[in-house]
Amino acid sequence: MEPNLSTKEKITWCSGCPNSQILVSFRKAITELVQNNELKIENIAAFAGIGCHGKISDYININSFTSLHGRLIPAMTGTKCANRNLTVIGFSGDGDSLDEGVEHLIHAAKRNSDVNLFVHDNQVFALTTGQADAMSAKGYKGKSTPLGNIEEPFNPLLLLLSAGATFVARTYAGDIEGTKKIMQAAIAHKGFSFVDIIQPCITFFDTRDHFKERIYWLPEDFPKGDLKAAMEKVSGNLPAGEESIDEKVPLGIFYKVEKPTFEEELYKFS
Repeated sequence: MEPNLSTKEKITWCSGCPNSQILVSFRKAITELVQNNELKIENIAAFAGIGCHGKISDYININSFTSLHGRLIPAMTGTKCANRNLTVIGFSGDGDSLDEGVEHLIHAAKRNSDVNLFVHDNQVFALTTGQADAMSAKGYKGKSTPLGNIEEPFNPLLLLLSAGATFVARTYAGDIEGTKKIMQAAIAHKGFSFVDIIQPCITFFDTRDHFKERIYWLPEDFPKGDLKAAMEKVSGNLPAGEESIDEKVPLGIFYKVEKPTFEEELYKFS
């Protein structure tokens, strides 16, 4: 039986916003997992932070929680510790988890908490109308940087690989089927799963043309268990911006290994 994941809430994202594509991908991912008896709706706990992405919890008919800005990860990890039977999924923005909440992100990856984080990465603070954030490229001109951003951006994948995440992937919101498959793989993984979803902000920083010309999927035989190979693959590309280098942007699962989770280690003392 197909679960009803829709709600009666009106979707208020900007018309054409790729957040809606992420929503569709997630609904499809969960529907298939439930129909295949790989997941139970009642065992899903979804979390959202503050930002445009945060509206997603209003549009999915599952148990959900909206956190303070940048603080969804402590709520996620606490919930998983309290009930290991739950599948814990978080939706966050780059401003939410790579600015406000970056300390929680790094430590959740370090301890290998068995939770999943899907980052809607549009490279700006979109909800507050386009200020530069940690993912904005050098040269980006926005309300807080009218003469151009003078800072270099984070490389979120390299950061998470360095911090110890056991599942690191990237996808593109416009590829609904590709995003669905990456989400399903992340949910199936035991350990900290980080998925960076390129999600152009069509209102304040429309990077669709930039990425459509540059994205490509990793080959099936990419060595996902090789940390060095993963780091090398994610190190060479920058996000869109006036001073961005003209490089291809790989999508797919860069790293996936099995290690004891934080919750498994914690419950040894119970």
